[in-house]
Amino acid sequence: MPALLEVDNLHTQFDTSAGTVRAVDGIAYTVDEGETVGIVGESGCGKSVGALSILRLIPDPPGRIASGSIRFDGQDLLALSDADIRAVRGGQIAMVFQEPMTSLNPVLTIGQQLCEGMQLHLKIGADAAQARAVELLDMVGISEAARRLQQYPHHLSGGMRQRVMIALALSCKPKLIIADEPTTALDVTIQAQILELMRDLTQRFGVALIIITHNLGVVARYAQRVNVMYAGKIVESGTATDIYHRPVHPYTLGLLRSIPRMDRPRGERLIPINGQPPDLTQEITGCAYRPRCGFATDQCARETPKLETVATGHATACFEKAQLERLLKVAS
Repeated sequence: MPALLEVDNLHTQFDTSAGTVRAVDGIAYTVDEGETVGIVGESGCGKSVGALSILRLIPDPPGRIASGSIRFDGQDLLALSDADIRAVRGGQIAMVFQEPMTSLNPVLTIGQQLCEGMQLHLKIGADAAQARAVELLDMVGISEAARRLQQYPHHLSGGMRQRVMIALALSCKPKLIIADEPTTALDVTIQAQILELMRDLTQRFGVALIIITHNLGVVARYAQRVNVMYAGKIVESGTATDIYHRPVHPYTLGLLRSIPRMDRPRGERLIPINGQPPDLTQEITGCAYRPRCGFATDQCARETPKLETVATGHATACFEKAQLERLLKVAS
């Protein structure tokens, strides 16, 4: 059975005065129906640009999808007309952005913003849309839902605005929701509530979910499969268990070593990743992670590693994966 979403060899670029930024440089991954997939990496690695490419929301100019294919539910999204891709946005694929205050229209009421999409995509009348909007706000845990429909985004707290965004995402019964750093602007306790809500609702309705984040704790708890991105490429892909317990790329190991973990001894020092990500306007020879990597060899400077399978469902783009595996076995 084919995957719900298939991204293959996707290249997205931005033409700037400093040169062409290769923000997404040949990524490929799939998402099955009802599955939760995490995409992690540092800021600037291409996570959000890859997600915006799926919905063709890249501003042109300066951005463009240079090559590759994106197939969703059997249709080629890059071949659709502007009218057809608008029908996909919101109706079949919904997106939850990281800052709800800038995602919601400040001059329209919550009710107007919820009902407009449902009337457009579900072809229902104003009364039916209003009734469903109340039901959706109740579902996402907003009290006095009927009254909230008359309010504007600035009347709500950050957590409530993000709940409205989740209600918007679910309103037209999509098959896939893309959550781009959905908890960045929220405090820690509200973050946990929003993530639990998203997991429960997507599981209840059988909706596939892509979580884009730099927070490894989020994907450990909520994602079934994880793609680790660096410099516009996927450098490791596997189940959450593979990524957290058997990482086979130095960048993944570096990310894990640089965050506090409850399963490590108290007082253990964190190990930061030294250096900076590469300049994506420059042509990169060899492995992009090489200048920051403690395992790099001469081969890493000459050749670009490709994503290769190391075990069932687990792949990495690293020439020194065997050395890394040996190190981890000794450490464990």
